[in-house]
Amino acid sequence: MNRAMISFILGWILLCLGALMTLPLAVALIYRESAGISIAVTMLISLALGLLMTVGRRPKDRTLYLRDGFFITAVTWIVISFIGSLPFVFSGAIPHLVDALFETVSGFTTTGASILSDVESMPRCLLFWRSFTHWIGGMGVLVFLLSLLPLTGGTHVNLMKAESPGPQVEKLAPTVQSTAKILYSIYIALTLLEIVMLLLGGMSLFDSVTLSFGTAGTGGFGIRNDSIASYSTYCQNVIGVFMILFGINFNFYFYLLLRKVQRAFDMEEVRMYLWIVGVAVLAIALNIVPIYQNGWLALQRAFFQVSSIITTTGYTTADFDLWPEFSKGVLVLLMFVGACAGSTGGGIKVSRCLILMRTMRKELKRLLHPQSVEKISLDGKPVAHETLRSMNVFMVTYILVFIVSILLISLNEFDFTTNFTAVAATLNNIGPGLNLVGPTQNFALYSSGAKLVLIFDMLAGRLELFPMMLLFSKQTWRRF
Repeated sequence: MNRAMISFILGWILLCLGALMTLPLAVALIYRESAGISIAVTMLISLALGLLMTVGRRPKDRTLYLRDGFFITAVTWIVISFIGSLPFVFSGAIPHLVDALFETVSGFTTTGASILSDVESMPRCLLFWRSFTHWIGGMGVLVFLLSLLPLTGGTHVNLMKAESPGPQVEKLAPTVQSTAKILYSIYIALTLLEIVMLLLGGMSLFDSVTLSFGTAGTGGFGIRNDSIASYSTYCQNVIGVFMILFGINFNFYFYLLLRKVQRAFDMEEVRMYLWIVGVAVLAIALNIVPIYQNGWLALQRAFFQVSSIITTTGYTTADFDLWPEFSKGVLVLLMFVGACAGSTGGGIKVSRCLILMRTMRKELKRLLHPQSVEKISLDGKPVAHETLRSMNVFMVTYILVFIVSILLISLNEFDFTTNFTAVAATLNNIGPGLNLVGPTQNFALYSSGAKLVLIFDMLAGRLELFPMMLLFSKQTWRRF
């Protein structure tokens, strides 16, 4: 492995993280909160470590292989999560390190699972930092770095491959840096647009910014104890629509910017994603009408919750744990499907589900017609054998991690529904589950050991499993 390059990039990540902490520090100054001291100390620690790892240490060999990209991605997310948790510990808002790490990992991985029962008691600067971690992690910290540093060369696409969600990564421009800039430009534009829309609905600037961060990163940290329920219907609908928008593959917006409208809407994954949302909303709305005694209200509640769960955001406007079993079953299925590849959403991804269904259809057809030859395609392009192989390995690994995680946290002796949905909510980066980890509950009930398992699940789910699994390989450390 290229240890010098790995250390150099990690140093730049820490410098970026320290620089980004100026925003919550500014919030602390505006509201005159003493918790800002903890942010300032953490910022200095991050900047000092970053300078030690970058000043005078520019590597001569700047080649990064795929294994290097996976390794540095896993290490980077662990390090920034630890550093990002320090303001909560130093301020005393979350004194226990494992709890603070759980909250921070949940933020950076855009999961939204929390151990806090009273978020409104926290200082505003920490609430801002908590939501800001969603926005930082949504598009990816390494993608952000690539948009700033001139890390040109084909090998650096390995960083984007290791961090970006989905079975495959496309370059939207000739260079990785240009691609990263395009992605972040779209990301920032959509975030600003949502902030403006919420301001027009009468929401305060602080609330608009923090909730937009949570929506953009499809994270779901609320700044009120009831999440989004106490806001106006207009604001709820705006957030619901933007959750759907951030769950769409960002290539779709790139094609629209190039005025290639037909090509944008020819994306099969996007069409399937919108179709799933529409069917799920209609099915749940019809199922919960007897509860609300109002068709439009049932439709609005169903739309928001479907948008929140399929995009793995996790905001709530209702306690869906009280809904009929059919509606809860649909929501649990959506937890696994997730959003589109190339979006800020989590889950297995719609594109993988499409390819898996076509693979199954192909195998059934081969049983009936052994001599037939059929290629699996997506958007009119054949899916490479390497992509199919890696996707199959991903699914097997996903199931194994899921099973082992359930077994480990079951040592806490909670019911199966709670444990199953807790793992589903963290591994798919959603946030709330059912029963004891439902939308009105939190994850504080789990022991520190179980929380560490769920922390691993959040990181593994956000990084598509393999970067985190690589850390358990002896060969990885031998090469290092």
